[in-house]
Amino acid sequence: MALISTEVILLAGGLTLALVGAIKELRPRAFAWSAAAICVVAGVNASAGWWWLPFEPGQLPSWVTASIAADAFAIFFAIFASLAGLVVCLSAGEYLERREIAHAGEFFGLLLLALFAVCLLAAAADLVTLYLGIEFLGISAYALAGFAKRDPRSSEAGIKYFLVGAVSSAIMLYGMSLLYGITRATSLTAIGEYLLGVGGDPTAMGAAMLVLVGLGFKVALVPFHMWCPDAYEGAPTPITAFLSVAPKAGGFAALVRVFLLALPGLAWGPILAALAGLTMTVGNLLAIPQSNIKRMLAYSSIAQAGYIIIGLSVAPLSSFGVPGVLFYLMAYLFMNLGAFAAVVAVSNSTGSDEVSDYAGLMRRSPFLASALVIFFLSLAGIPPLAGFLGKLLVFGAAIEAHYYTLAVVGVLNSVVSIYYYFNVVRMMFMRPAGGGEPIVVERALYLAVVLALVGTFALGLFPHAVIGLAQAAARSVAARAPLL
Repeated sequence: MALISTEVILLAGGLTLALVGAIKELRPRAFAWSAAAICVVAGVNASAGWWWLPFEPGQLPSWVTASIAADAFAIFFAIFASLAGLVVCLSAGEYLERREIAHAGEFFGLLLLALFAVCLLAAAADLVTLYLGIEFLGISAYALAGFAKRDPRSSEAGIKYFLVGAVSSAIMLYGMSLLYGITRATSLTAIGEYLLGVGGDPTAMGAAMLVLVGLGFKVALVPFHMWCPDAYEGAPTPITAFLSVAPKAGGFAALVRVFLLALPGLAWGPILAALAGLTMTVGNLLAIPQSNIKRMLAYSSIAQAGYIIIGLSVAPLSSFGVPGVLFYLMAYLFMNLGAFAAVVAVSNSTGSDEVSDYAGLMRRSPFLASALVIFFLSLAGIPPLAGFLGKLLVFGAAIEAHYYTLAVVGVLNSVVSIYYYFNVVRMMFMRPAGGGEPIVVERALYLAVVLALVGTFALGLFPHAVIGLAQAAARSVAARAPLL
């Protein structure tokens, strides 16, 4: 019970906030600080989980019930979910107040329930648990995307997200049913052992591709990305930030578990490598002409998914593969949520998300303009920030696996990304301000940006602790993988 206590805290906290919100309507900021406190407690509890596991992190065993793996990999994502929830909760309170979005208790309750689903998904050791985690996360995310009911764009975002999510879940479920039909097992490890025993199976490969299609929608891999820009633009901005990080992390956790545990004998590496190159290129090229900063960051998040999937595509051939994926996700959490927190602060003042409205931001808010520059530099992979080290790890994994072309494509795409990130920087520093008063950043939102800045610098300058956690988490998955 102790090893799943983080999930219990998030689940109980989410239900409590939703119940309190249904009984009494408090100020959104009160719910925001309460949800942030729950995330802190959950994060501390998850961090303590490393002490519950015996001896050295590199020798962590996997203690499994029927369908839950309470291992280092699950603990890593529990910490990840808690950190993501903390930054998003701090960013959301003032946003809800300014736009007079009612039912803040339900809003933050759904947010915590979605974080619980991320933890459940990362700990899934069984197809049934995996599917339940995906659906729990999806239902919470659909409701959050359309939460601003009086805003037609938010309703449209929620409907589009729901329709695409339903189709992708159906495709993935069909692939899972094929795997069950072939192997007569739902345990990921048992499926992997059976497929290794019978050798290459064309039907199993087809099932694997159906599962990839379903999870590809969740993490916005090209060509399964078409829903992402519209949903991100229409959703409330704090939820856009959440959608760009937490569900994507849950999807990557599922991909790692499924492909390394259930499908180790199938030749999926080249297919994932091709998707990685396509995703990076399409995401970066389509980000260039965007005039709305939320759409630009949506395409940027698609490109970031391409970088991350490099690590998984070469995982069987490189010791840096899975640790690179995990470290990149942690770096992405801070730099992407930080960028969105700054966007929320600007939007609270201007009421707009157009890039042109960032003209002269350096004069209106030197803090926000400087913070955005740092987050954009990290997203582009400029040293010594977190994004640089994340890209170094996944590109290094590709080189170690002799996927040289993929590494070159990744480097070239990083160069391309500088163009559209620094188009916003040019507006902030080189264009005259279009009027308006200085932007005053509310205390919680200021704290969210500062936390993201600290994380972005810390992971770039002092990465050893997080790299160690990522390696331990990767080893805990490898310890459960069937032997070739």
